[in-house]
Amino acid sequence: MTVNFATNARIKFINRAFNLYRQAHLLSSINKEPITFLMENSELEKSKAHIIAEIIEYVSKAVVSKTIIKKTTGNVTVSSFDAGEELAEKTSPFDNYIQIIDGAAELTINGKIYKLKLGEGIIIPAHSRHYFNASEQFKMISTIIKSGYEDGV
Repeated sequence: MTVNFATNARIKFINRAFNLYRQAHLLSSINKEPITFLMENSELEKSKAHIIAEIIEYVSKAVVSKTIIKKTTGNVTVSSFDAGEELAEKTSPFDNYIQIIDGAAELTINGKIYKLKLGEGIIIPAHSRHYFNASEQFKMISTIIKSGYEDGV
């Protein structure tokens, strides 16, 4: 059987995600608290086409994120949220563009709720309180550009 590079990379990613998931559940059973955030920091292969919604898989009872590209001037991340999961409220010193690539998401920015559907996007303004809630499974791309803030823009 021949396994091409893309299949091999996908198998490695799934194995890493599964191992992180097992570790999270082990820690969860020790601490009696759910651990729901898994992160893969390796960048995607450059000069290669990707099907964006297939870069990341859903994991039961978890939020999974994978770095697409990370630089000192900004980063692009893809995340999947299982139904019922949420991320705690936080703020960022930079604008953050969110685009839904599968399912639908509920995003709260400074107390206002936005319901985003497949293909929709929104800019979370810098220094805004925000959090995500998954009433259903969804995947999103997050793009943060860190340059330009030096001028007060």
